[in-house]
Formats: sequence, C-alpha cells, structure tokens
Amino acid sequence: MKTHKDLKVWQNSIQLVKRIYQTTSKFPPSEQYGLTSQLKRASVSISSNIAEGAGRHSKKEFVHFLYISSGSLSEMETQLIIAYELNFIDITELESIQGSINEIRSQLFGLIKSLNS
Repeated sequence: MKTHKDLKVWQNSIQLVKRIYQTTSKFPPSEQYGLTSQLKRASVSISSNIAEGAGRHSKKEFVHFLYISSGSLSEMETQLIIAYELNFIDITELESIQGSINEIRSQLFGLIKSLNS
C-alpha cells in the first residue's frame, strides 16, 4: 500500500461523503445545525479515520482507527434512518445510501481481518 488514498474503502468513503452532502442539501434549513451537521461530520469522520490510521504506520493503531470509522458509519446509518422517519429522504434514497454503507462496512471489516492475520 502506498497511501490511504490507494485503499478502495477510503475512495468509497469519499464518494459517500459527497453523496451525504448532496442529500443533506435538500434538508430543511432548520436542520442546518442539527441532523445535517451530524450527518456531514459522521460521513467525513469515516474517511478521515481511515487516513489517520493508515498514517500511523502501526497495524494495531490502524485497526483501532478502522473500528472508529466503523462506529462513525453506524452513527451515520442511524442518522439516515432518522432522516427517513422525519420524511427528509425517501425510501429509495435511504436504500441506495444503505447499499454504499453496507459495501464500506464489508470493506472495513475485510481490511481489519487482513491486518489482524
């Protein structure tokens, strides 16, 4: 691995950030400092923690940061369900983003497994 930017999971998480920013731009203005902000921060945290862990040059620390990324992914997933329940997004949008979440989660745990073996 050259850098974190070479990891498919990092690349996919950057695409997810873009998707979340596009999705939250349609939320009501009253949510700017609520759910919109929370979703943006959680999505950015995923790729940021992958990058930080990769930059630590220790497998143990890298795995630790990958678990943090996984936690942020779960946090974001919960917030998207809330957005759906509040009718900020429709079921099609939720399911589409959920597909990306599932792919990234699988990649994270695959990478963790690889680093631990």
